Amino acid sequence: MIHAVFVINRSGGLIFNKNYSNQLAQLSSNEALIFAGTFHGIHALASRISPALKGNATRDLGIQTIDTKNFRMHCFQTPTGIKFIAATDLLLTDLTDVLKSVYRLYCDYALKNPFYNLEMPIRSDMFDTMLLKLVQTS
Repeated sequence: MIHAVFVINRSGGLIFNKNYSNQLAQLSSNEALIFAGTFHGIHALASRISPALKGNATRDLGIQTIDTKNFRMHCFQTPTGIKFIAATDLLLTDLTDVLKSVYRLYCDYALKNPFYNLEMPIRSDMFDTMLLKLVQTS
């Protein structure tokens, strides 16, 4: 089960967050912003210190999952640096395809919207609706 979805822009700003379960504590606005900035920083450091790709031109993916005792955080980073993060049950092991689908929804309902400004919060009813459908079917 997907409990929450976060979208972080390439600067580390939170542009979307939504809880889909009451099993995960609701973050205040400040806590969500702190989470986004902290995750962005840790992700960037993990990408830079990765020994596997030292001297290789291939881009490191940084943090892909974080496991806790009660839930798992999954991260998919686009080539432009936008991070799509989902908090899930421990039973879900690979959410890459689902997070890529969230990215496609972002492209279809935010980026193609002529009134949407990059790096700004996502305010799209269609994005919310389609994301809810995706979360319910995952």
